[in-house]
Amino acid sequence: MTEQAETAAKALASTVRMQRLQDFLFHKITLAFALSVLLVLSGIIVSLVIGAWPAFKEFGPSFITTIEWDPVNDKYGALIAIVGTLATSFIALAIALPLSFGIALFLTEICPVNLRRPLGMAVELLAGIPSIIYGMWGLFIFAPVFADYVQPALKNTLGQIPFLGELFKGPMMGIGTLTAGLILAVMIIPFIASVMRDVFEVVPAVLKESAYGLGCTRWEVVRRVVLPYTKTGVVGGVMLGLGRALGETMAVTFVIGNAQALSWSLFSPGSSIASTLANEFAEAESKLHLSSLFALGLILFLITFVVLSLAKFMLMGLARKEGAK
Repeated sequence: MTEQAETAAKALASTVRMQRLQDFLFHKITLAFALSVLLVLSGIIVSLVIGAWPAFKEFGPSFITTIEWDPVNDKYGALIAIVGTLATSFIALAIALPLSFGIALFLTEICPVNLRRPLGMAVELLAGIPSIIYGMWGLFIFAPVFADYVQPALKNTLGQIPFLGELFKGPMMGIGTLTAGLILAVMIIPFIASVMRDVFEVVPAVLKESAYGLGCTRWEVVRRVVLPYTKTGVVGGVMLGLGRALGETMAVTFVIGNAQALSWSLFSPGSSIASTLANEFAEAESKLHLSSLFALGLILFLITFVVLSLAKFMLMGLARKEGAK
C-alpha cells in the first residue's frame, strides 16, 4: 500500500511538473507572438522614418503644407495628396453611413426571415470583391454614366447654390474626387453594414418585445433600445470603414484622375496619398523623389493611427458612460 501511494505521488508530481512546463511554454510562445506584432509595427515605423528623413530634412515641416509636386524639378509637397485622401474618405463615409445603417436595420428588424440569410450573404460577398475590380467598374461603367447624367444634374441643381455650388462646378469628365468618394462608399458599405448587423442581432429580444409591449413604434424601438445598446459596436464599424477608405489604393487610382492640383470642385481630378504611391513609387528615380514618397507613406500611417486612436478613445468614453449609468 505504501509503494502504491509513493508511485501515485510520483505520478502526480510528474504530471504537475509537466503541466507547469506546458503552461510556461504556452505563456512564452504566446508572449513571443504578441511581441512579434509590436516588432513588425516598430520595423514599419522605423523604415518609414528612415526613408522619409531626407525629404523632411530638405523641405522641413513645410512639406506637409506645400502644394507643389514637381518630380522634374525635385520639388515636393504633400498637401494635395493629404486633402485628396481626407476628402474622398469623408465623402465615402458620409454616403456609406446612412446606407449601411439602413441595410443593417432592414436585415435585422424588417426583412422577412427567409430573405435574411441570402441578403446577408450578398452584402458579405461585396466585401470580398478585389478593389481593382471596383476600380475597373468605376472607370469603364460608372464614370461615363456619372458624366452623362449625374454630374449635369448636380451642376444644374446644387451647383446654382451660392458657396455650395463651387463644389459642383468644373469639368464633367466622370472621374474626380467625387467619383472616387462614391466608389469608396460602395466598397466600405459591406464592412460597416456587416458590423452593424452583427451588433444589432445581439440585442436581447426581451428588450425589444418589452418596448413593443409598451406601445413603441419600430423606429422608437430602434432609437431608444437598439442604438443605445449597440452604439459602441456601431462606432467601431464606422471607424473600420473609415480606416479602409483612408488606405484604399487601386480603386481610387482608377477614378480619381491622378492630377497634382487642388480645386474646390469635386468634379475636378485630384490625387490621394495611396494613388500617388501606386503611380510613382516604381518610377521614382531621384533619391529625394523616393524619400518624398516614403514621407507620404509615413503621413498616411499617422493619419490612420490618429483616426483609430480617436475611435478607441471614443469607445472608452462610451464604456465609461455606460459604467456610470
